[in-house]
Amino acid sequence: MTIQVTVADVHQMTPDVKQFRLVADDHTFEFRPGQHTHIHFTDDDGEEVERPYTAITRPGTSQICLAIKRYDDGTASVWMHDRSPGDEIDIDPVDGNLSVRETDRDAVFVATGTGITPIFPMVKQYAREGEGQAHLVFGERDQDHLIFRESVDQLRAENENLAVDYVLSRGDDDDWPERTGHVQDHLPDALDAVDLDAADCYVCGVPQMVVETAELLEDEGADEERIFTEGWEADAMEE
Repeated sequence: MTIQVTVADVHQMTPDVKQFRLVADDHTFEFRPGQHTHIHFTDDDGEEVERPYTAITRPGTSQICLAIKRYDDGTASVWMHDRSPGDEIDIDPVDGNLSVRETDRDAVFVATGTGITPIFPMVKQYAREGEGQAHLVFGERDQDHLIFRESVDQLRAENENLAVDYVLSRGDDDDWPERTGHVQDHLPDALDAVDLDAADCYVCGVPQMVVETAELLEDEGADEERIFTEGWEADAMEE
């Protein structure tokens, strides 16, 4: 059964990502950070459309926020970017397989693009509750498209147990002091101080990156059963 929510406000996060705050009249969203909902709507051809998007807010309230990237040839992302405050949307209860498993183990988080949307609330949860060390490696194409950068930097400053590496795929930014290239190329070096065989690893992004990263983490010593993945951008890319 779907839940009807109202768009309370819309915030432009990056040039192609908007944040939508959705409020339900008589429903409390209970979920684990990292889980997602599905939006439902009928497109211009009368076809029913359903797409997953992560809840980036904390559970236990009547509202959730979704950060959605617009793809020019997309169906759901274009439809969502046309929404305005006051519009009503049907969504599913929040659920899904991606969430922090054990807060007493070290944690590795790897994300590219909008794959950060489930990873970011998980990192926030670990910063609050985690008893070990956490390391986030986040890849994007350029600085303008780094979603949650200010919030991630604040978390890093406030939590000594959280390390963060950004990786930009476009290496032509003269004022960029950090890593460039592909996330996979930097993982062995970025995670050199991490005891991978004692850590839980969470990976989300384009499917190819997810597969390659999972294989690389295994090669570096991570337990296959402790690598939790989701090819989050697959649906958006296929729209």
